[in-house]
Amino acid sequence: MSTASNTTGLQLRSLISKSGELELSLIEVPIPEPGPEEVIVRIDATPINPSDLGLLLGPADVKTATSSGSGAGIKVSAKVPQTALPFLATRLDQSMTVGNEGAGTVIKTGSSDKARALEGKTVSMVGGSMYAQYRLLRVGDCQPLPAGTTAAEGASWFVNPLTALGMTETMKLEGHKALVHTAAASNLGQMLNRICLEDGIGLVNIVRNTQQASLLRGIGARHIVDSSAPSFLDDLTQALVDTGATIAFDAIGGGKLASQILTCMEIAINKTSTTYNRYGSSVHKQIYLYGNLDLGPTELARNYGTAWGVGGWLLTPFLQKIGRAGQTPLRQRVVNNLKTTFASHYTKVISLPEVLDVANIAAYTKRATGEKFLINPQKA
Repeated sequence: MSTASNTTGLQLRSLISKSGELELSLIEVPIPEPGPEEVIVRIDATPINPSDLGLLLGPADVKTATSSGSGAGIKVSAKVPQTALPFLATRLDQSMTVGNEGAGTVIKTGSSDKARALEGKTVSMVGGSMYAQYRLLRVGDCQPLPAGTTAAEGASWFVNPLTALGMTETMKLEGHKALVHTAAASNLGQMLNRICLEDGIGLVNIVRNTQQASLLRGIGARHIVDSSAPSFLDDLTQALVDTGATIAFDAIGGGKLASQILTCMEIAINKTSTTYNRYGSSVHKQIYLYGNLDLGPTELARNYGTAWGVGGWLLTPFLQKIGRAGQTPLRQRVVNNLKTTFASHYTKVISLPEVLDVANIAAYTKRATGEKFLINPQKA
């Protein structure tokens, strides 16, 4: 295990060359001295989220991945399609750090009172570059964890919990009363279900098989719709009638699902409407695409009138929109409920070198429901 006496630490880097090749490697970097309002955190846990894979791997074809070396000297190479390179112009030939969030122990602080107050504390962190053994951070980017909370329990405190809360807050801000979520059996989906049960919000959970449906039933989900069932569209329409949901957050992205949700929303609205409108219902129906589990085109049938919208949704712009004042109660709610509402579960804990293991890459890029990897940078 690394110690506070170390002067350097390992950091994972991702580089995509202009020739179309991804290179993943580990480098030894110096541990800087903290400024007055900064601290050094020994990173003990950092998750592999879908949002991390875009920077870690980009559009590389992981089936072409090969490795060389071992331990801290391991390197991975993979081919990047030439057609993708124009969209990567601003990152080509740059060695990029990776990892959105994490947790660990403050081992050194700056001179300010706020920094010194964190010495020895277990904190959660945001700010990128978390796939490393140490991280220099501003005090404001560290969230002290309640006593008895481990780094593993606090590592996923930011992305999934605040995304789930951001969905319900967006629903309220835009005047909807209930929502739909796809990939509902994921860690994020389970959090969202618990939030909606606590807050009395109607939620339609779309899953892909009976096993996922059983998982959600086991945690109290009320409206579960299986997209693999022959009765899927009828079941979805009835759930929309029951909840009145007119906004959806779609993690799938490609294919027909977004359009099917809009169609069923329109049918559900018309089932309870007393007047006919030749342009379709006047109730606005909104789909936000926030994931890309299906990388194919999004197909829209456009049989749901004219009061509808499809757009992208990301956590960072949402947080910027509500400002720090709006974020503070959401952050505090997460910290207060890390072991309950916002608990994350991991199927495998790996070291930094193991992140570059080709077999592990194949596993965590599947983004399979219920399979989440946690990195312990201090693991030998």
